[in-house]
Amino acid sequence: MLEYVRLHKGDTKVPNIKSAIKRVRVNEKKNAENKMIKSQISTAIKKYKTALAEKDLEKATQLLSEAVKVIDSAASKNVIHKNNASRKQARLTKLLETIK
Repeated sequence: MLEYVRLHKGDTKVPNIKSAIKRVRVNEKKNAENKMIKSQISTAIKKYKTALAEKDLEKATQLLSEAVKVIDSAASKNVIHKNNASRKQARLTKLLETIK
């Protein structure tokens, strides 16, 4: 028995083929994981920028390394492109250098 799977929010079309149903399920799971990783990136960047705004250099330096780690992790998982990751890291590092 094939189970009902929602393709997109509010979409009522159902694939008839078993492998297509599985593909939809896998894609939804991967989409959720990728969204979580992107959220971690933006959270790390926001924390870092907040520390910079407060002129707390020690905390900012620590948060920069954490943000770089999260960005590198996302790039290695192909959630974001490696050039995008490199650009983000360069911009964050440059922000710290301008404050110093």
